[in-house]
Amino acid sequence: MTDRTTYVSHAGVRRRGWTDTMVRELLGTPDVQGRDPRRWSPAPLRLYLLARVQTVERTPEFAETSALSPARSSAAAAHAERRRGAVLAAIRAEPIEVPRLPGPELERRAVRHRRFLGTRSPGASPGEGAQAGALVRWQVNYLRHALARYEALLDGLYGDTGRGEAERLLRRRLYEAIGAAYPALAQECRRRIAVER
Repeated sequence: MTDRTTYVSHAGVRRRGWTDTMVRELLGTPDVQGRDPRRWSPAPLRLYLLARVQTVERTPEFAETSALSPARSSAAAAHAERRRGAVLAAIRAEPIEVPRLPGPELERRAVRHRRFLGTRSPGASPGEGAQAGALVRWQVNYLRHALARYEALLDGLYGDTGRGEAERLLRRRLYEAIGAAYPALAQECRRRIAVER
């Protein structure tokens, strides 16, 4: 385990005024790289020794590069905005195809999926007559999982560059598609859309 006080994350370096190009050119390879054990993220965790970052910040190369950074930053921001717009447009235009299953088959798959995830709650076993509300939630969960392939539409959006907005739009579209395909699940889908706003 690394001591977080001696390292700064890529986002932390950016908060210090660095651009991605400056990080790549002046810092190079991160001192620690891998997956964050505390949360899942598509972007790898990159940590730089704080002392090394501070040393580079005192160099003439850093001063020269950071003088150019406003022009680079505006170009990077324009590119990020174009990318964000393209991803949002792709999410809006992508047809969502929800698997059509007979009611009993959807229930079986939802219960099996729930068991697979290891999230059975006491007294809610389908053999003992699961509550209708729980079964509806399980069915929506199963269908949402079955539509996970649409998460690929978010590729290329990391950090604050519109990713949150794109994720909310994608979830809303998926829940709307599930509700349209299965009217009995529409109320639960609307509830989830309202909660996730």
